Amino acid sequence: MLRVLAVDDEKPLLEELLYLLRSDPRVRSAEGASDATEALRRITRALESGPDGSDGIDVVFLDIHMAGLTGLDIARLLAGFARPPLIVFVTAHEGFAVQAFDLKAVDYVLKPVRPERLAEAVRRACVQLDRAEEPPAAGAAGPLAPTAPRRPAGAVADRVPDQIAVELGGVTRFVAIADIAYVEAQGDYARLHTDEGSHLVRIPVSTLEERWAARGFVRIHRRHLVALSRIDELRMDAGTTTVRVGAAELQVSRRHARELRDLLMRQATG
Repeated sequence: MLRVLAVDDEKPLLEELLYLLRSDPRVRSAEGASDATEALRRITRALESGPDGSDGIDVVFLDIHMAGLTGLDIARLLAGFARPPLIVFVTAHEGFAVQAFDLKAVDYVLKPVRPERLAEAVRRACVQLDRAEEPPAAGAAGPLAPTAPRRPAGAVADRVPDQIAVELGGVTRFVAIADIAYVEAQGDYARLHTDEGSHLVRIPVSTLEERWAARGFVRIHRRHLVALSRIDELRMDAGTTTVRVGAAELQVSRRHARELRDLLMRQATG
């Protein structure tokens, strides 16, 4: 059961957010603050009372654009405490997602807030809070911890989905993986580039590299994952290697250059 503080300087939006939060059975209490000063005062009181105190706050649902301090400013201040409340950003602006997750936000919810999307943010907060309270399993830490069993030779790999869900303006869309030309790393996020535009998803590029290897995506740089079939040109000039993917020209790191060239040659002759 979560104890929640919602912060938004637009009163109608704050009241709607509080209504949705109080309707969730996983939320024990939900209080509101209409500006950064009031929010910091309540959070400070909660930190002073301790996690089990009567003023405790488990998670703050935080707008970004507010008069005075922004939501990002508040999150940076809280990062200096030993046990700050969890942060979920609720904003109309997509462009701050990378900064938000650099500040260890649990989730990033776009306005207008849909009840099912807010419910997912509450679920994530509950999961993270439960993990923080769990004692470490015996033998789980240290170099002698057992590793996960390896897949037996010849075993069938998990099926790779044909689409990936992305959010834009509070609407969930499904983008075909075959339409994605390349992926760009942005912190804990990845930006998916298609012929029609780009989409930000909360998945690290390293995870997509593993998931989409069977679909012909290859890592060419720490920042880029590219669909091999979408590479139009490979250029090597004075020790620098680049590829052209549509209108984009992407740099290839030295450690990936030879492997990429070999893959492209095999593809061309195969």
